[in-house]
Amino acid sequence: ALALGIYAAVVLSLFKLIPVTLTLAGIGGFILSIGMAIDANILIFSRMREELRGQKSFTQSVEDGFNRAWPAIRDGNLTTLLVAIILFGFGTSFIKGFALTLSLGILISMLSAIFITKNFLRCFIRTRLENWKWFL
Repeated sequence: ALALGIYAAVVLSLFKLIPVTLTLAGIGGFILSIGMAIDANILIFSRMREELRGQKSFTQSVEDGFNRAWPAIRDGNLTTLLVAIILFGFGTSFIKGFALTLSLGILISMLSAIFITKNFLRCFIRTRLENWKWFL
């Protein structure tokens, strides 16, 4: 939840830096990108849970969970990004706003899943929380 909060703050800050006018379509693109960020985190944690159930250590489960989740996250985000680029190229101003906010959200979502979530989980390695089976 903390990683997703940071994701939302970074995306909204980026919208402020790049003067993005948030129309209804732009807000829709932002909400869709939030959903994709949530999906990426769900994939990561479900893969980690599978690794932990296979009696692997927490450290190994974090690494293997990310390695197994990454292809699905990458493929889903890149195909959506491709569609957003096509929409931006051929759409009207409202569609371009949707495509722009969706594209920025997807790019930040991928970076958030890789760097923020993974580093937060690495903070739990060699702590008391590592020994808890809190998400099995």
